[in-house]
Amino acid sequence: MLTRRHFIRTTTALFSAAAASPLMASSWPDAAQKAAWDAEVEAGGPNPWGLHQRFLPQRIVANDGLVPGDIHVDAVARYLYHIEEGGTAMRYGVAIGRGDLYEPGTYTIKRKAEWPHWTPTRNMIEREPEVYAQYENGMEPGPRNALGSRALYLYLGERDTYLRIHGTPFPTSIGSRASSGCVRMVMAHINGLYPRVQIGATAYLYSPEGSVTAIS
Repeated sequence: MLTRRHFIRTTTALFSAAAASPLMASSWPDAAQKAAWDAEVEAGGPNPWGLHQRFLPQRIVANDGLVPGDIHVDAVARYLYHIEEGGTAMRYGVAIGRGDLYEPGTYTIKRKAEWPHWTPTRNMIEREPEVYAQYENGMEPGPRNALGSRALYLYLGERDTYLRIHGTPFPTSIGSRASSGCVRMVMAHINGLYPRVQIGATAYLYSPEGSVTAIS
């Protein structure tokens, strides 16, 4: 079973401000619309969502041997780490999947999208038709879209797992087990992470069982 490694040594504050499949929809936002939506979700100061301080972005010191560019998701503390050059990492608060919908594993990021479309999977519709059936033909991009402003698509080999690391229109869910399997981030936070994640990067989603307590 994949387990979380104790790879964080110290932290310093950073002073800065739904499983889904791609849908070939009829409309796509242009650059001006994307910029307007970005301004909307990034406005409001450093913490308009009222999150606990520990879920705000912080730069931390990582243990030796971690690969720059990789992502590590701590299912216990609800943190996502993006490993940087020089032995540091950026840490963000996240929400993870409810119950057994969270799927620990080692994945490859093979697609990225800004302001993506979203369609619930068939399993999601069958499991909760009262929530998802209304979106079976897809949801257009925008601040209320389930994938939010950015999405990183997780693959096993050449197979799309339908798991994503993505923005959420429900930022108060950060720190909880709330999704249908995906890893949720505040939209303003994934907007900052997104350009620094390369296609081909590895994402490690650690098991919540048998984990070592992280230093926060």
